[in-house]
Amino acid sequence: MQLIDGKATAAQIKSEIKSEVERMTADGMRPPHLVAILVGHDGGSETYVKNKVLACEACGFRSTLLRFEDDITEDELLAQVAALNADAEVDGFIVQLPLPRHINEQRVIEAIDYRKDVDGFHPINVGRMAIGLPCYISATPRGILELLRRYEIPTSGRRCVILGRSNIVGKPMAQLMMQKQYGDSTVVVCHSHSATLADECRQADILIAAIGQPGFVKADMVKPGAVVIDVGTTRVPDASRKSGYRLSGDVDFEQVAPLCSYITPVPGGVGPMTICMLMQNTLAAAKKTYYSD
Repeated sequence: MQLIDGKATAAQIKSEIKSEVERMTADGMRPPHLVAILVGHDGGSETYVKNKVLACEACGFRSTLLRFEDDITEDELLAQVAALNADAEVDGFIVQLPLPRHINEQRVIEAIDYRKDVDGFHPINVGRMAIGLPCYISATPRGILELLRRYEIPTSGRRCVILGRSNIVGKPMAQLMMQKQYGDSTVVVCHSHSATLADECRQADILIAAIGQPGFVKADMVKPGAVVIDVGTTRVPDASRKSGYRLSGDVDFEQVAPLCSYITPVPGGVGPMTICMLMQNTLAAAKKTYYSD
């Protein structure tokens, strides 16, 4: 069993991005500028946004954090989005999800200029990704692809089973893994209503768990020699920790790891890559790699 070290891989990629930014600024360009909008005080969102700001610093980016209380109206938030769309000094921006219940998340996502949508959630980016056109690919699926590539894990023709069908991970992951230029795999998507879920998992050469249930994948669901990618990051109570919780993946790591050829840990696996790929998308936005003004 080999551990897939997302933390070390992300550090290497951020170093590569920093070198690219230094070349850009030496040529007279300004550094990439990423803006994050944070609404309310959700603990998970606070942590994610803090890590994104730190990643910007590590990459040599300019970053701006716009904070709003959770009583902000939908119209007020949309006005902030419109202002960022119009700001030529902003290359990309994100609206941290989830948003308060009184705000329509999809309406906010669709209001973002797709050329600045470095989260890759806008329908134009999602549609272009689905048919293999250049675009911003959402960060978690892109990070998984990068881990598979850098660890030289073969995917072409292999059976890839994805647990979960979310718009953020499951669906785009399935699209990418079946596309010839990315995974070129045979893809099966399972979810909570899949009658043969365990059987499908046992047949997987590559198992990607993004179902949001801590410890869901047990040893009897994994084929010996499989590659297991754990996307889950659920906070579970842990009185032994100062924080009072620990992060748990969707895979029962202690049970499953001895069976695998490769496996990602939680934390330190997919999570660091997600933020790192957001940096990659922001760099592409600054360089106008996919879209021009």
